[in-house]
Amino acid sequence: MVKYSKIAILTVLIPVLLSSCNEFKQVLKSTDNEMKFEVANDYYDRNDYNRALQLYDLLQNSFRNTTKGETVALNTAMCYFNMGDYDIASHYFNRFVNTYPYSRNTEKAAYLNAYCSYLQSPVMSLDQTATHEAIKKMTSFTEKYPKSDSVDRAREIIKRLNNKLEEKDFNICMLYYKMGNYMSAIASFENMLKNYPYTEHREMILFNMSKAYYDYAENSVPEKQRERYEACIERHNTLSYLFPDSKYIKELEPIANKARKKLEKIK
Repeated sequence: MVKYSKIAILTVLIPVLLSSCNEFKQVLKSTDNEMKFEVANDYYDRNDYNRALQLYDLLQNSFRNTTKGETVALNTAMCYFNMGDYDIASHYFNRFVNTYPYSRNTEKAAYLNAYCSYLQSPVMSLDQTATHEAIKKMTSFTEKYPKSDSVDRAREIIKRLNNKLEEKDFNICMLYYKMGNYMSAIASFENMLKNYPYTEHREMILFNMSKAYYDYAENSVPEKQRERYEACIERHNTLSYLFPDSKYIKELEPIANKARKKLEKIK
C-alpha cells in the first residue's frame, strides 16, 4: 500500500479545508501547526490575507527563529502591506529585519519598511513628520545596502520627498509675505536658501526678499531702517549678479532705487 507523506496529504486536504467557514474555524482550533502553516500559505497565495493573518498570528511563537518562522514573519508583513495597512506593515517589516538580520529577505523587508513610510507621506498641506521619517529610512537603506537593486528607486523617492518638503517650505515663505508678516517671511526665505542651496526657487526668493526687506524697513522704527534698506539693495544686487537675465530685475529696480534714496535721507 502506498504511503503518502504528510505534505502530500495536506496538499489534498487544503482545498477541502478552505471550502467553508466552519472548516476554517476547525483549522484555527487545530493543534497541528504544520497543517496551519500550509493552510495559511495557501490562503496567502490566494490573496485571502485576512484569513492568512489569523493563522500566521497563531504560529508566530511556535516557529520563531526557524525557516518557517521567517516565512510567517515576512508573509505577515506582506499581508498588511497588500491590504494597504502600511503603518502596521512597517512595524512587521522592521521586526523581521531585527529578528532575521541574516535572512536573504532582510534587504527586501528593509526596503519595504521604508517604502511603507513613503506611502504614508501626506499631502503637502499637512504635517510632514511622516515624510521626514520616510527620508530617514530610505537614506538608511541606501547606506546599508549600497549595491541593492532598489537603491536607485530609493534615491528617486528621497528626491521626490525632499522636493515636497521644499515646496511646502516655499509656500510657507510666500504665505508669510502675502500676509505682510515681513519678519517671518525674511527668516523663512533665509532658511530656505540655507536648507536648499540649489533650490529652483532661488531667483524668486531673492526677488521677494528684496521687496520684503523694503516693506519691513518702511514699517520699522527709524533706528532699524538703515540695515533693512541696505538688505533690500543687497538682495537686489545678488539677484542681478546671479540671474542677470531675470524677468524680476526690471520690476525690482524701482524698489531698490527708492531704498537708496531713503538711505540718503537717513544720512
